[in-house]
Amino acid sequence: MKSVEEQLALIKRGAEEVLVESELVEKLKRGQPLRIKAGFDPTAPDLHLGHTVLINKLRQFQDLGHQVIFLIGDFTGMIGDPSGKSATRPPLTREQVLDNAETYKQQVFKILDPAKTEVAFNSTWMDTLTPADFIRLASQYTVARMLERDDFDKRYTTNQPIAIHEFLYPLVQGYDSVALKADVELGGTDQKFNLLMGRELQRAYGQEAQNIVTMPLLEGLDGVKKMSKSLGNYVGIQEAPGVMYSKLVSIPDTLMWRYFELLSFRSMDEIDQFRADVANGANPRDIKIKLAEEIVARFHGEEAAANAHRAAGNRMKEGELPEDLPEIEVAAAEALPIAAVLNRAGLVKNSAMARDLLNGGAVKVDGVVVGRDFMFALGATHVCQAGKKAFARVTLKAE
Repeated sequence: MKSVEEQLALIKRGAEEVLVESELVEKLKRGQPLRIKAGFDPTAPDLHLGHTVLINKLRQFQDLGHQVIFLIGDFTGMIGDPSGKSATRPPLTREQVLDNAETYKQQVFKILDPAKTEVAFNSTWMDTLTPADFIRLASQYTVARMLERDDFDKRYTTNQPIAIHEFLYPLVQGYDSVALKADVELGGTDQKFNLLMGRELQRAYGQEAQNIVTMPLLEGLDGVKKMSKSLGNYVGIQEAPGVMYSKLVSIPDTLMWRYFELLSFRSMDEIDQFRADVANGANPRDIKIKLAEEIVARFHGEEAAANAHRAAGNRMKEGELPEDLPEIEVAAAEALPIAAVLNRAGLVKNSAMARDLLNGGAVKVDGVVVGRDFMFALGATHVCQAGKKAFARVTLKAE
């Protein structure tokens, strides 16, 4: 294993908070592999790069020689995580959860080493708890403490409904740490309440309290809002190489350093050198290409990464776009459907023409044919083509 100082530096890379750091240092000093847990509710069948921030951190723990537990919350997924929610979330069926879980397993091993990963399902122990066990679990926490949680507090004070089963979610997540005897749990900053619950329950059940590493929520392609499919500012890890490449090369220059820190496996020394190169006049786009090729290679292989710029139809690298390509800025308050962008950019006469071209496969974004469901992220820049002759480099800017 690396020294404690070297391990701590890698663990803290990109992390928002480490609780309690002094405790974690003592655990690392023991020189034994730690049990590192991160839980994922399979509430959707596919993952985007925002989800991989935690998975990347798990991989770093693996590289340090620790035991990683990829926990699939098939039980908690049927409750629905209330974190950050302003309304009760409809639960998924067991069939939906299991279908999504299988897809997750296929995707995460693009990052994690399967031979060094323990995959667990929390239904394994939750399904065996008796009603008496659940009552004992619920007795470990008070309603007043639950209502200290920010999202519950906001809903309570605004008279929004809170279902009793939502109180069970943090209790079950905390109990997962008891069942797995976790030494460290990873989670997003929005999960801090649930992660702390694990510490309290471990103490209540006679275990050493886990340490917590919280990771930031990755900004989407617009550089403002959290990466989300519903906002159209995402990069899906199952998207085609050319699509991934074109999205990443088009991110705002200021965002690429955040992406390098949280998504890249390059050393911070190498990333700092990239920063110095840009400060000394290097083209930021050339640095973003390095990031895009690394991410594409991770999910599609080196050959796909080497040819991604061609698959994307991205001609910036080959100098084939005309020098007089129109540069158009479209003002908006949020991500927009491609049809609206074409209309506002003047690349089509009206919305009906945009729909017709989209239905006919005659609209391209960065050389890739897109459909009506393509969302143009706020802050992003793409080369858009509508029909055979209308094209421009369009930037969607915040109003």
